[in-house]
Amino acid sequence: MTEVELLLVLLSYLVGSIPFSYIFSRFLGGVDIRTKGTGNIGATNVLRSVGTKVAIASLAGDLVKGLLAAWWGSYFGGPGLAAVCSVAVVVGHCWPIFLRFRGGKGVATAAGVIFMLFPLVGLLAALIFFTVVGVSRYVSLASVSTALAFPFLVLLTDQPWQYVVMAVIIAVIVVYRHRSNIERLRQGTEAKVSEKAL
Repeated sequence: MTEVELLLVLLSYLVGSIPFSYIFSRFLGGVDIRTKGTGNIGATNVLRSVGTKVAIASLAGDLVKGLLAAWWGSYFGGPGLAAVCSVAVVVGHCWPIFLRFRGGKGVATAAGVIFMLFPLVGLLAALIFFTVVGVSRYVSLASVSTALAFPFLVLLTDQPWQYVVMAVIIAVIVVYRHRSNIERLRQGTEAKVSEKAL
């Protein structure tokens, strides 16, 4: 890996570390999202705790992070660099250096990666996500289900092996970051999409 490629990977991590949900909640909503609801700095918690407009802004910011990292990785280096930059941006979102490595769950940033690299997979993943949300009303269940499906969708669309490995790593990260949600789902205490945070 060249110096330029290493810099792009580092840049991907740093861009991923930009906590848009925290920033927008703080300056547009006047709250520290880490002290509200689940404490997670993700768009779902922002939606429940702050409001729709701030949640949309947060979601857009997180999506763009993934789009950018996947784009410059693909543009400057092809599948290998794109895969590494994509993993790096998701890692940055989940463990951001700017918030002492306490970040979100990677779903929106991963979605940005998916739509940039393989739009068809993105559409299929979105279909899975919204179907599960529509049936169960659990965003976390939809996120985990879509993450688990992601590597298989990449395989089915005959992508380069680097992207298959990337998809597996991102899926593992997203599921791992949802472990508390999975436990609440098991206990029947997970909040549904229509429920407001206290």
